[in-house]
Amino acid sequence: MPLFVSHDSADVWANQKLFQLDKTGQPTVVAGVPPDYFSATGQRWGNPVFKWARHTAQGFGWWINRVRTELEMFDVIRIDHFRGLDAVWEIPASASTAESGAWRPAPGRELLRALHAAFNPLPFLAEDLGTITQPVTDLRREYKLPGMRVLQFAFGGGPANPYLPHNHEPDSAVYTGTHDNNTTLGWFKELDAPAQKQVMEYLGLPSSPMPWPLVDAALASVCRLAIIPVQDILALGAAHRMNPPGTVTGNWQWKLPAKKLTPDLAAKMKHLNQIYGRG
Repeated sequence: MPLFVSHDSADVWANQKLFQLDKTGQPTVVAGVPPDYFSATGQRWGNPVFKWARHTAQGFGWWINRVRTELEMFDVIRIDHFRGLDAVWEIPASASTAESGAWRPAPGRELLRALHAAFNPLPFLAEDLGTITQPVTDLRREYKLPGMRVLQFAFGGGPANPYLPHNHEPDSAVYTGTHDNNTTLGWFKELDAPAQKQVMEYLGLPSSPMPWPLVDAALASVCRLAIIPVQDILALGAAHRMNPPGTVTGNWQWKLPAKKLTPDLAAKMKHLNQIYGRG
């Protein structure tokens, strides 16, 4: 569930007073993130930003209805950009990039309190990637929401890197990669030889080819949930990537090839899950 909604959505059209819009219905500020690992100019998503004071005054009824609708379709909801519940990177709508934005506080604690009263236990997973401040981590832990550990981010910065399996904690979900990453096979092939050596040495010099050593590492993690993209289960390369962040064309077009999820592959995944106590 993306934290923000689209300007041309029914949500904004029917609830314009809940968003920072001008008299013509156009956003005055839009959401995004500052420059980071993915983009030197940040990401200007273009979503309208909430008028938090109005949401608070209404008891977060719009949010409660939104989550209730999602739960009609899904058992667990990943809050995309959980960091935005603590503060939102607001960008002037006239700006073409995210560089001129600024962090503005958000009432995440009050929102989660209202949602907890309506849905107990909270059915959320917190997407807490990128530069995360201690208040964001404190908010996630206060409401016992699992965070995320992405193995493709693990092999840089030394042994203290929080994404390395030996630094994982049970209150997290581990991924080989997410929809924003390359496939694991594509990622590994794009590493230089020393980086590939580092990865394989950390993983114990496995005999199986990528992406299976990283799949094994995810399933062996102490994280209470392991999520493996189907592209990695199928050992697909970079041509099957879902979404390069910061780009606006050619994304989200990948489709699962017919008849690729074979009984043999299902048996293999079942066996691996049983080995690591996830069966």
